[in-house]
Amino acid sequence: MRVPETSPLFPKGARPTWVMGHKNPDTDAICSALAYADLLSQTRVPTAVAACCGPPNARTEWVLQMSGVSRPRLLSDVNLRAGDICRREVSTARPTDSVIEAYREMAAHSYRSLPVVNGEGILLGMLALQDLLALLIPESDQGDFARQVTTSTDNVARVLEADVVHLTDSSSQEQDFLMMVAGSSEPVMQERIGRLPKEKLLIITGDRVGVQLHAVEAGVRCLVITSGFRPSEAIIHSASKNGTSILVTNRDTASTTQLIRGARSIHSAVSTEFMSFSSEAKLQAIKEKLKSNRDQVLFPVCDPESNRLVGVFSRADLVNPERPRLILVDHNEFSQAVSGADEAEIVEVLDHHRLSGNLVTKEPVQFINKTVGSTCTIVGSAFRGHSIVPSRSIAICICAGIISDTLNLTSPTTTDEDRSVLEWASMIAGIDVDKFKEDFFSAGSVLRSSNIAEAVGSDRKEFEESGYRVSISQVEEIGFDYFWPAREALQEELRTLIKEQNLDLACLMITDITLNDSLLLIEAPVEIRQKIGYPRKDSHLFVLKGVVSRKKQLFPFIGSILAENPKTGG
Repeated sequence: MRVPETSPLFPKGARPTWVMGHKNPDTDAICSALAYADLLSQTRVPTAVAACCGPPNARTEWVLQMSGVSRPRLLSDVNLRAGDICRREVSTARPTDSVIEAYREMAAHSYRSLPVVNGEGILLGMLALQDLLALLIPESDQGDFARQVTTSTDNVARVLEADVVHLTDSSSQEQDFLMMVAGSSEPVMQERIGRLPKEKLLIITGDRVGVQLHAVEAGVRCLVITSGFRPSEAIIHSASKNGTSILVTNRDTASTTQLIRGARSIHSAVSTEFMSFSSEAKLQAIKEKLKSNRDQVLFPVCDPESNRLVGVFSRADLVNPERPRLILVDHNEFSQAVSGADEAEIVEVLDHHRLSGNLVTKEPVQFINKTVGSTCTIVGSAFRGHSIVPSRSIAICICAGIISDTLNLTSPTTTDEDRSVLEWASMIAGIDVDKFKEDFFSAGSVLRSSNIAEAVGSDRKEFEESGYRVSISQVEEIGFDYFWPAREALQEELRTLIKEQNLDLACLMITDITLNDSLLLIEAPVEIRQKIGYPRKDSHLFVLKGVVSRKKQLFPFIGSILAENPKTGG
């Protein structure tokens, strides 16, 4: 499940700036994200948070456990979702709210609709302004219908801001009231009260004691006294005896009558036919769905499990929404980035690979690309440049990234800067580098675990070269003993990968860190395999003496072969 872009660590309304490595992340990708996010949060990007778009492999898990650093947040994508764009401070109504209360809420915020929820915040429906006004304006002005109001005595008291002199036990129950204003003489009022059902009558009167007394003696449901006139104790006693509620309001008779019409509860106007979205709904899917809905103006967003209201959005919120902020580490192209990165705001890139792909940004960004053996080396140098000493945990991560990507400084990609940063970080971490290397590479033999899919996918990068789509995976082992039993299964996994990912060729480089040699297992057209000049074990397996770097040795070699026979067309 995707982690929402909210955090109690940030100021209200702030979104995280995700610091992320590439797909199928290796140790350098995850450790550099963790270390760089830590540095940025202390310096110029307080909202920086490390994340990853794939689970850590076994060796990285060992590093995290040893260092005591929590796993970075796992994000399958950074596509905007309903939960990202919705407004979370939402005005709502309850089904028992009065028309006046709901209308005042709408008017105060210039809303044309409101979500209606129960006491637990579960969405029940939507209330539109036009449906609300229909409750205030009777469809007919004939007979009793024009003065009928469905509400409760409690609602009437609340709307009128009335003093409650006496309430019956049924004051909270909704019923059909018949409003009657005491504007006629006492005999006429007496006659009118006598011919109407007492249990429905709501009498509105001023300081007309005779009308008040007759109403309570007749046992009408509710007596509303206007202009703040207090009834006598005798009237109150009679009301208690005959089951009449008495309310006293400071308002005049005309405004009281109008407000009581607005005391109707809104539940009959609440629509259950509306479009809502899960907080996980993606923005593109939302836009497609809204093409079939032209009438609704406000769209509720709910928790997918509980249906509790999360927030709301309007169509205007879909126009140029705030994009997720991304800092890319250990890669510099969209093909290797988390899904949705091409729609995000790329604010920075930190890498040590070649420049390639289609990374295009809408604004200028800080782009740091150095010819070193590890992205963690660049991060370590940044710590030193800011004169900030990392914690022991972060120093361990920096060491792990360098040792992993340079094969403990034996890779041809290794530079003096890698050596200097590793020496500096290992002193802060308090580790013996040679012992750490042995434990690190022993901790995660994916071939030993017999997880074939993980062996091919745990550290895999895709490239486009000369019209070909290429995948190169790499695993580091202490010796090749675990490769041979898995050889056929690994070949089949490469074939499967080509079909599933629509690739042209797929390679697996198995590197022996003790000998600094590699085996190359490849699934590719025969004309490509025939041009590989390294010693063959068979038609799909080659021995690469002294080759340990995918970036600096294997990929340039494969690229040169493909360049000799570029692919054209589809």
